[in-house]
Amino acid sequence: MHDEKGVLKRRINLFDGVMFVSGSMIGSGIFIVSADIARNVGSPGWLMMVWLITGLITVIGAISYGELASMIPNVGGQYVYLREAYNPMIGFLFGWTTFLVIQCGSIAAVAVAFAKFTGVLFPWISEKNILFNIGPLHVNSTQIVAMASILLLTWINTRGIVTGKTVQNIFSSTKVIVLVGFIILGVIISNNSGAWEINKEIFWKASRIGQNNQVIPLSGFALVAAVGMALVGSLFASDAWYNVTYIAGEVINPKKVIPLSLLLGTFLVSTLYLLTNFVYIKFLPVTGTPDGTNAIARGIQFATDDRVATSAMSVVVGDYAAIIMAIFIIVSTFGCNNGLIIAGARVYYAMARDGLFFSKAGELNSKGVPGFAIAIQGIWSILLCLSGTYSNLLDYVIFAVLLFFALTIFAIFILRKKRPDFPRPYKAFGYPVIPFVYILAITAIMIILLIFKPDYTFPGLAIVLLGIPVFFIWDRSRKKNHIQLSDEE
Repeated sequence: MHDEKGVLKRRINLFDGVMFVSGSMIGSGIFIVSADIARNVGSPGWLMMVWLITGLITVIGAISYGELASMIPNVGGQYVYLREAYNPMIGFLFGWTTFLVIQCGSIAAVAVAFAKFTGVLFPWISEKNILFNIGPLHVNSTQIVAMASILLLTWINTRGIVTGKTVQNIFSSTKVIVLVGFIILGVIISNNSGAWEINKEIFWKASRIGQNNQVIPLSGFALVAAVGMALVGSLFASDAWYNVTYIAGEVINPKKVIPLSLLLGTFLVSTLYLLTNFVYIKFLPVTGTPDGTNAIARGIQFATDDRVATSAMSVVVGDYAAIIMAIFIIVSTFGCNNGLIIAGARVYYAMARDGLFFSKAGELNSKGVPGFAIAIQGIWSILLCLSGTYSNLLDYVIFAVLLFFALTIFAIFILRKKRPDFPRPYKAFGYPVIPFVYILAITAIMIILLIFKPDYTFPGLAIVLLGIPVFFIWDRSRKKNHIQLSDEE
């Protein structure tokens, strides 16, 4: 794919792809969200079941995406699949939501997590440390560090794909190695806290924490609904695996490498997540009380600031746990954001090449990367950090993310009918049953969210729908300038 300012360079191999998938997935979620899951399901067995279901959904999604990646190995990935299967508007709505909230909101959220855990080492970095005011905005040191990290990674990734992938490989491999070490340490060290004995007694006794911390037993549909709501956190902790499809234009032999990267990366991380939660329930009771005097008394449900990994580590190493886990999460979030920043810009690049985004975002710089697209992504992410609204936006867009997941997998069915002539080096495993089961599972979760969390789902749907009039503005401009939809590899 040529551009007046450079050429996309194919420099991503299979190892890079696996590191990209795993590194983008592992952020801060695995160390935190188990607390909320425990409050929703209240038992070790169901906590593990939520993570097992998450792993199955993620891996099934990945192996299904593999067919799309092998038949349409174009830069922009999911945006292109939706455009080809449905129409340009559906592709645009995905890209619109990705830029406005999903990718940039995630970058902002991960950057703030990076800054917060850096504050464990350097107390000056604190949300309470207000440095200056901009009108009604009170800018604190945590926001400054978060924005600085985005600025640094944005600059790094304008220097070329090799620079970006080198950073990704270093941080991703470090995260995987340390997480494996955490699991091994947790398995081999004996635990005298009595947590395991407590957990065995309530292993499948599901309950949730209601108002005033009331314990409410769960069964039947109430249990199904609780699991559905708990899956929101674990699915987002496992999110971003599909980002590797966005960089298809820079992957060596993408028809083979991207499907394998998706499979190996998601399987690796899903396994690590499941084993990490086994370590949690070995060292901490799932149930606890919010006013407990130590990690055992608070349990997983009420771990301090939901930092479950830190609480589990404190049982082993005592007071050093907070520092050890803070260092690891700093590494984890920095590497995660690098992957998000690399990937997101390629979606806007593909949209711009189709005439559906700022034309300059469709240009490559002298290093062969979409420098302008990377820059505007960084600017919007920094503004979201400054505004402090990113977490609300991410909550609102949960439904939209799941909707695009379902639409993308259904695209496999559509394209088999619409484009039977397309070469498919890799076909979705278990088609049509397994992809259909995936769509059913995602649809069930969406229905549960519509019923039980309407305050989150309807605003998210509104964000997507707001893109419809914007699409017609861009599309009119595209047609006026005689820009054809790109089908280049």
